Amino acid sequence: MKPKIYILVVEDEPEVLDSIVRDIAEFEEYFEIEMADTAEEAEQIIQEILDNEHMIGLILCDHVLPGKNGVDLLIEMQKSEHTKPTKKVLITGQAGLEETVKAVNEANLKHYIAKPWEKKELVNITRTLLTDFVIESVKDPLKYMQVLDAQRLAEEIRTGRHITDS
Repeated sequence: MKPKIYILVVEDEPEVLDSIVRDIAEFEEYFEIEMADTAEEAEQIIQEILDNEHMIGLILCDHVLPGKNGVDLLIEMQKSEHTKPTKKVLITGQAGLEETVKAVNEANLKHYIAKPWEKKELVNITRTLLTDFVIESVKDPLKYMQVLDAQRLAEEIRTGRHITDS
């Protein structure tokens, strides 16, 4: 069984969570989307994904969550060899400068999106970061050409950096 790549969305407000998932629905045919409303639930989902030998390509995470906050979750993911490659995005309206800087410095934050966001911006960021993840983590990126940055993936394939016999 080939490993699947997941998108994990962590948001405690149900209507915001639904909105994020709806906005990135075009990726669902190629990337499983999982949802959590707390950092602790996200940790359980992450463990299940990893236990089944799948990967988390992207996490879209709110900062203010019940219990552990989103920045701390992203930092923990960065410290784990299994989730360090995951592209990390903070989507929030309430993280202050200090928390945002901490996320950038300690969680290798790839993007910060302020609420409310524009769907086009969220889709473009998702496409870019998933393309980065696929280039870095997948042997044959051909199957993702229709949904990701086809030009960048074609260049990777053309240069032979990711074509293997497997």
